[in-house]
Amino acid sequence: MTKIKETSTHFENKKALENECNEVYATSIIGGQWTMAICCYLLEGKMRFGEIKKVLPNITERVLTLQLRKLEENKVIIRTIYPEVPPRVEYELTPIGLKLAPIIKALGKWGAEHKNLEEETKQV
Repeated sequence: MTKIKETSTHFENKKALENECNEVYATSIIGGQWTMAICCYLLEGKMRFGEIKKVLPNITERVLTLQLRKLEENKVIIRTIYPEVPPRVEYELTPIGLKLAPIIKALGKWGAEHKNLEEETKQV
């Protein structure tokens, strides 16, 4: 994940777009290769770090950690630490995160339609 310097023109343009367009703001929060996948699995309920890693075997532990932190900072997920030995940590969607469910389902439907369109185009 490349972090944009807050003094760069690119950063200023990105912030201006986010302020002017709610859709751009939303995609800055849930966009990215792994973010949507993590949210899809968390729609099914609470998960521990290892469980998320197991369903997303190609993600590195470092990237998963960074993605979970970003989602937590953006109030999409909540991280609960249980005072046990060894400590148990669970991740779940917040109420605003749960509101992604119809959006994720709509994106899934759109993705399936687009895949079918591409397959039909290849066959012609």
